[in-house]
Amino acid sequence: MPKIIFVEPNGKEKEIECESGLSVLEIAHKNHIDLEGACEGSLACSTCHVIVDKKDFDRLEDPTEEEEDMLDLAHGLTHTSRLGCQIIMTDELDGLKVNLPSGTRNINVE
Repeated sequence: MPKIIFVEPNGKEKEIECESGLSVLEIAHKNHIDLEGACEGSLACSTCHVIVDKKDFDRLEDPTEEEEDMLDLAHGLTHTSRLGCQIIMTDELDGLKVNLPSGTRNINVE
């Protein structure tokens, strides 16, 4: 089973063993990690925004145009920002490190 490392805004790391096929958002919710996900993974908000560690960013598939549009609304956007609902864990992503931003911006797109 792959592992993911969540880095909280205070710098504390939580390493979690997870099932392949789950999104970073689903893994966070199952493990009581404070990652909002207001739209429950339907790609209609940016509240599951995470900042992927630079060494891991190139291991991810490219974001879709829809994800990029939602990321434009994210608080604290960086070059390695992604939406947690769009990163699906696989064995190839074992050791993925994601930083939780210090805040979110909830703007629903209708």
